[in-house]
Amino acid sequence: MKKFIEEFKAFALRGNMMDMAIGVLIGGAFTGIVTSLTENFITPVINTVLRVVGGEALYTATEWYGFASNFVSAIFNFFITALVLFLLLKAMNKLMELGKKKDEEPAAPTTKKCPYCLSEIPVEATRCPHCTSQLEESKETVHA
Repeated sequence: MKKFIEEFKAFALRGNMMDMAIGVLIGGAFTGIVTSLTENFITPVINTVLRVVGGEALYTATEWYGFASNFVSAIFNFFITALVLFLLLKAMNKLMELGKKKDEEPAAPTTKKCPYCLSEIPVEATRCPHCTSQLEESKETVHA
């Protein structure tokens, strides 16, 4: 069960999956702006033209103010949704970084190559066991 949960976590929190989810939510919020634009500006303009042609009264200033306020409200909803999604994604990325193990420094090498025969020998060696050459002591060699 633990492996299943880890696999689901890896699937759900993958970068492209999160991007797709955010895209769907932003698309839904943007749909609100388009719907508001249509209902609060385009439709009233068309109705106004039809009323003028038909000889009826035009929309009042109060009605136009209501249309404009509804549209501005839809724009604010969009930006608030985008801000909340941005903050959630930023927090999730920070949590994902905390979950990763920090890269450990590579371990110090335990062998070196003999400059004469190119065989691998222990770092502490002063004579090559293969070619019996006397090795120069390097500054890195530590004697206990």
